[in-house]
Amino acid sequence: MRLPPPWVRRGILAPLVVLLALLVVVLLPAWLTIALIVSVFVEPRLRTPRLLLMVAVYLLWDASAVVVLFALWVASGFGWRIHSPRFRQAHYRFVARMLGVLFWNAHWILRLEIDVRVPEGFHDDERPRVIASRHAGPGDSFILIHAVLNWFDRSPRIILKDTMQWDPAVDVVLNRLPNRFIAPPPVAGEAGRPRRRGPRRDRIRPAVPLTARIADLAADMGRRDALVIFPEGGNFTPARRARAIERLRTAGLAAAAERAARLMNVMAPRPAGLFAALDAAPDADVFLVAHTGLDRIRTVGDVWRELPTDKTITMQVWNVPRTEIPDEHDARSDWLMAEWERIDRWIGSRGSPA
Repeated sequence: MRLPPPWVRRGILAPLVVLLALLVVVLLPAWLTIALIVSVFVEPRLRTPRLLLMVAVYLLWDASAVVVLFALWVASGFGWRIHSPRFRQAHYRFVARMLGVLFWNAHWILRLEIDVRVPEGFHDDERPRVIASRHAGPGDSFILIHAVLNWFDRSPRIILKDTMQWDPAVDVVLNRLPNRFIAPPPVAGEAGRPRRRGPRRDRIRPAVPLTARIADLAADMGRRDALVIFPEGGNFTPARRARAIERLRTAGLAAAAERAARLMNVMAPRPAGLFAALDAAPDADVFLVAHTGLDRIRTVGDVWRELPTDKTITMQVWNVPRTEIPDEHDARSDWLMAEWERIDRWIGSRGSPA
């Protein structure tokens, strides 16, 4: 589904979310009573009221964020100073607190625990960072950004899909901070040519290459900034894994395709974006992130079956010294695949399903 323009997302969708949240507050007691009665007689794990309560919490969380973000816009002189360092830090502090509130509720409602394991000396340096993470399960990007802000004490710069802008709070706050949204690839037309997307002006003025946008985002990082990227390009699924392998074969990279086929828990990484960030930020430390706990949750049915989650999300962080990362492209590609093989082995050792 095509993303609506900003005036629709912020002028129509955002107020609708606030109104919907108010409606939920009014009706929640009645809905919870019905859900509890149903759960007592139908399923003993109280999945229905838990799911209902978590949806209500998220709506209220989103609506509250929209209201506060509007107040920040007014306080900045109706947007005049919204991108100043002072208001940028105010937005980062606000996002950190909001994510803390969201995961506090997830802990009590869904019985969700998060165990973050970092290397020794992880919090000691002041250098910028490039953080590359696997991508699997619902909400893993929220969990990672929560960790970066509240546990790593860094200001994240994120590379993420533009479909995240359907959420009004995410749309507003991430567009005020240094982030980059990635549009989906062109859809093939009837004649086999890519179908054009976006407004007419995009057809006349060529778009800036994604690698250049990522490089621009990484180039001016401060000492406590962290660029967060997901080299796999999307959540792990068996179908996407197969397509990643086929993409390498089609490109004539038979050896890389063979190595990718041996990865059971992750997809072959796409190196261009990460390499652009590394080249643009030669002084940044590099950290790789693996995690387990959300591997079995891929569909709405999986979410329902797993409720209450009773899960511990284990997040393992590794540091890779810049001196160990090659400069030459082929050697660097081999290094990245080796690191993803390391992540795959770690996931397998945790008992996650292949």
